[in-house]
Formats: sequence, structure tokens, C-alpha cells
Amino acid sequence: MTHYHPSIETLTDYAAGALSLSHSLCVSTHLEHCSECQQQVKKLEILGAQLFEQNRMPPQELRHLKDQLFAKLEQQDTSTEATQTVGVVERIKDKGGKIPKSLRQFITKGYDDLTWMHLSPSFKIATLHNEEGGAQIALTRVKAGAHMPTHTHTGDEITLVLEGAFSDETGIYRQGDFISRDARHKHKPIVTKDAECICLTVLDAPIEFTGWFTRLLNPILRRYHPHTSL
Repeated sequence: MTHYHPSIETLTDYAAGALSLSHSLCVSTHLEHCSECQQQVKKLEILGAQLFEQNRMPPQELRHLKDQLFAKLEQQDTSTEATQTVGVVERIKDKGGKIPKSLRQFITKGYDDLTWMHLSPSFKIATLHNEEGGAQIALTRVKAGAHMPTHTHTGDEITLVLEGAFSDETGIYRQGDFISRDARHKHKPIVTKDAECICLTVLDAPIEFTGWFTRLLNPILRRYHPHTSL
């Protein structure tokens, strides 16, 4: 069960097709684990279609239509739909191993077959895609019980837990959890001791390690990030 989800604004943009490729990828992967957000997106898509058809209504009537629509959707029994949707996701995973369906355009075989860049004995990164002048889509992989070096963010970061779990100063994050960070955050993620942790990350700008030794890696991260390699 997931406990951390995209904001309603992010889900609204996703339903409207207004998110970038990188951010849409993270939301799609989260939806494969979260029936709650699947249902929310379904509601937003229906609402968007209704509002599109009624786009000439006065604002107060549009608000009334929105309230009516959500009330009607809340009355529906969605438990069966949610169970069926999650079942489809599990069958897809069984056929293709552990790789989420939304990531198979980048990961055709398995995590071990990717090109990993080792940044420490316990922490490595594999770049999946660089948007020209924009975000970087990557995987991070940290050994069980290890920690990622303390770092800050020079831009927005989205993290989606694919395997395992980790914690930081604000909580514990498990498979399917969707975490957003920005330049205000400084943290030191620690992986649980029972298994390694693999995460999907989207970085609008490179992270900055703050440790005395690890900060020497910052030029490498900047070099391979499309935002700073122009």
C-alpha cells in the first residue's frame, strides 16, 4: 500500500496531458502501484471531458457541475474496479519480471543489464533518458542498510520507489511511494536493512552533495545532467 502520492495539481495536469515526459513517467509508474490515484485520475478525466463539453457555461454553473460530478462519482462502488485494476498490474509484472510496464521503453531486459555509474561502494546511478536542456530520468540503486550521501537540490526532484524502502528525516518510503523535493530540502536517505533500494528519479537540475569528500562528485553529476551540459 502506498502512502505518498502526487499532488492533486500534478494528477490534474497528468489527466489533461499537460505534464512533461519525465514527470508523466513517474506518475504512470506510481499509478501501477496505487489504485487510489488510479481512481482519482479517472475522475479527473471524466470531469475534464464534462467541462470541455460545457466550456461556455458561466463560472458558477461550472463549479456546480463539478460538485455534482464528484458527488456522483463518490457514490459509485469503486472497490471492485480498484481490485480489478491492481490485478491487471500484477499480471503484467508477472509476465515481465519486476520492471514496471511504463519503464520498459528504457529497460528492455533488467536492472542488472543497465550501465551503472558507481559513485560510492554502495550507491550507483543509471541514466535512462536526458531531455534536451531539461530533466534527467535515472535510476538510483543503494545497497541494503547503506545511505545515500547527504545532499541538497538545485531544482525539483521526483523520486518513485521501485524496490525496497528508505527513510530520511521526514518519513519512511516504500514501493510505489511518490516523493517530491525542491531546493529547500537537504536530506540523507538511508535504506532499510532487509533489501537494496532502487528508485526512479527525475531531476530538473543536478543534486549537490554536501559532504567534505562526496562534494568532489558534484562536477561529475553536473557534467552528465542535460540542464548544465549545454
